[in-house]
Amino acid sequence: MRLSIAHETQYRYDSPVVLSQQLLHLAPRVVEWQRLESHRVDIDPVPGEIASRSDYFGNPVSQFLLAAPHPVLTVRAESVVDTKPRLATVAGERGVPWEELRARLAGLEGEPLLEAAQFLHESPHVETFRELADYAAPSFARGRGVLEAAFDLARRIHADFAFDSRATTIATPLREVLKRRRGVCQDFAHLMVGCLRMLGLSARYVSGYILTTPPPGRPRLVGADASHAWVGVYCPLTGWVDMDPTNDCLVDDEHVTLAWGRDFSDVTPMRGVILGGGEQRLAVRVTVAPLD
Repeated sequence: MRLSIAHETQYRYDSPVVLSQQLLHLAPRVVEWQRLESHRVDIDPVPGEIASRSDYFGNPVSQFLLAAPHPVLTVRAESVVDTKPRLATVAGERGVPWEELRARLAGLEGEPLLEAAQFLHESPHVETFRELADYAAPSFARGRGVLEAAFDLARRIHADFAFDSRATTIATPLREVLKRRRGVCQDFAHLMVGCLRMLGLSARYVSGYILTTPPPGRPRLVGADASHAWVGVYCPLTGWVDMDPTNDCLVDDEHVTLAWGRDFSDVTPMRGVILGGGEQRLAVRVTVAPLD
């Protein structure tokens, strides 16, 4: 698919901000299944300094400094990407037995899996606790393939948790999400990541978008018109396999990958520090549409 993405973030302040320094994760990654055709970011007011680089995880990032007083800050990113179907690479693949993979990730058997091992542990938004392993246990029967078990876990999260945009904020602890059984895509991704890590498996948080208007015959996916999030599950036979617990599906060409990391804190679309401003109001608008 050839998709266009427009992502606009606007902050309105009660009093002028005199200094703003921001970090952006708004440029889609260039990966095997996704080609970036074009990308631009417009910032109003125009910053005095702006630079681009890659972060620790290889995600493209931009950072800017705005030193002129401003009551409103608007950042609009526009991208065009070509995405390829991905399901054929994992269709019918169960993966190695999950206990075998856990032993390899722990360094007890075989070659060390260093790249995957960095996604085994707690992170700022993913606390690991016993109840997560208890919730995951029905999906991880003895000897079950890691991909088959992980996708069953994603299906159960989809069935057991209600999508409710008012139930949580990004600061809501994972314990509360598990207790309330409500939340949004970020919560469900963090939940699944936490469950897998509690079992000694590698899981990473992936941010991006999904197609707003689906092709004929395909259902409209939950989370459209906003940033989206899903989970990458590691399997040595296939590498990273992305699963979307919010929509009970494997990630395919309707998803656009922005960035990945340990959790939301590593890939926040826009974050920074300001001097002044007082109270602030945030508005975010996202549109994803097919071009062909």
